[in-house]
Amino acid sequence: MREQKSAGIILFRNASNKNEFLLLNYPQGHWDFVKGKVEEGEMPHETALRETKEETGISDIEFIDGFEESVEYNFRFKNEDIHKTVVFFLAKTNEKKITLSHEHNDFVWLEYDDALKKTTFRNAKNVLSKTNEFLLNTTNLE
Repeated sequence: MREQKSAGIILFRNASNKNEFLLLNYPQGHWDFVKGKVEEGEMPHETALRETKEETGISDIEFIDGFEESVEYNFRFKNEDIHKTVVFFLAKTNEKKITLSHEHNDFVWLEYDDALKKTTFRNAKNVLSKTNEFLLNTTNLE
């Protein structure tokens, strides 16, 4: 089984004193966070930043210290079994405008409850839940 490493960002912004999370609609139909493969010589934070800019056009982000969450899953691609590990970071932006890449069909900014409902996969829902709990227990994110 081939190993694959990816990194992503749970991106949020403050709108009317409420956090809104960015979800992207992938061509396969699912809703998930920004993520992509770690390239050779790249650190996961760098991958997450690069992928955010490539997939959304947003480069004005601030990583939130103390949050890092990994998920692992297996899938099959072109008759090959792949074990994928994705490390997610948390970041804040003041941007609302998205310049969607060709890799996605749509995007949406949603408050936590709606984002949790819209997120497709259980592991992404778990990461979002941990993100929300972290934000509720963290002060001074302004």
